[in-house]
Amino acid sequence: MLQDKLLIWKFNRGGKEALRYIYEKYKDDLVTLAAALLTDVSSAEDVVHDVFVSFLKSSKKFRLTGSLKGYLATCVANNVRNRNKARRKQAGYGLDRADAAPSNSNSPAAAAIFGEELCQLSSALAQLPYEQREVLLMHSYSDLKFRSIARSLGVSLNTAQGRYRYALQKLQSMLDGEVKR
Repeated sequence: MLQDKLLIWKFNRGGKEALRYIYEKYKDDLVTLAAALLTDVSSAEDVVHDVFVSFLKSSKKFRLTGSLKGYLATCVANNVRNRNKARRKQAGYGLDRADAAPSNSNSPAAAAIFGEELCQLSSALAQLPYEQREVLLMHSYSDLKFRSIARSLGVSLNTAQGRYRYALQKLQSMLDGEVKR
């Protein structure tokens, strides 16, 4: 947190290296969050890019009051929510399934297992109601506190916690069904 405050201090004074470091530090987590919410990796990269362009425009006046990662994750979630609304209005359909991510393993057997597990998880996540998936991913991937999630979504703390709990229960139920077959 102290490192983030120093980075923001440098960023506010025009430090391009600070912005580059912030981007490198958080980009993977933010793309993962956006991809899971959008279920489309290429659009997820566009979302993160748009968030950092907006962040750059605020360079002189940005003030960090909490977690920088949390702030950026909230920006990503808001951007994704806006894109999903626009896509539903234009196309008139819901979310598609997630694209598979490559494995870092060199073993073909491990890569196959990883691919199948990822496919099962992606499928289960895509079946969750969007509101539950959003809270689950914001808390799990971005380490946001429920209070921050509730504030950014405009819901009560109990609602955010309930959505998270229901999402975990549904995921467990779906994945247990996959494993028991």
